[in-house]
Amino acid sequence: MTTMEIIIPTLEELPSAARTFVEHIGARTIFAFYGKMGAGKTTFVKAVCEALGVEEVITSPTFAIVNEYESSNTGESIYHFDFYRIKRLEEVYDMGYEEYFYSGRLCFIEWPELIEELLPEDAVRVEIEERDDGSRVVRWND
Repeated sequence: MTTMEIIIPTLEELPSAARTFVEHIGARTIFAFYGKMGAGKTTFVKAVCEALGVEEVITSPTFAIVNEYESSNTGESIYHFDFYRIKRLEEVYDMGYEEYFYSGRLCFIEWPELIEELLPEDAVRVEIEERDDGSRVVRWND
């Protein structure tokens, strides 16, 4: 397993970084994004969705918990989760998380630490870190 790292010096470099990430998705479908508040998780997921051909407006699913988008490239659904407001795991059971996580469709998950025990074993852990100079580093095992 190789640790991949993308450095994003500025927002202008974000689309290129997202395309690089997409090139490494392979057959995996569950991506759990870890990072502090403000690290850029939502911004990066938005850029990745755009790189995958999502043409609709991409917003944070903070209140909805999950947003569904469609890739114009493949016609397939992409699910974007934000579990920041989850108070109890029962909320995640009630939303039918298994239907999403085991659908074979791409799932991008923000705040996965709040539902860690429900993540599939093959979920890819993606860490986003903000550096002192404002740049971002995205790391995952490829």
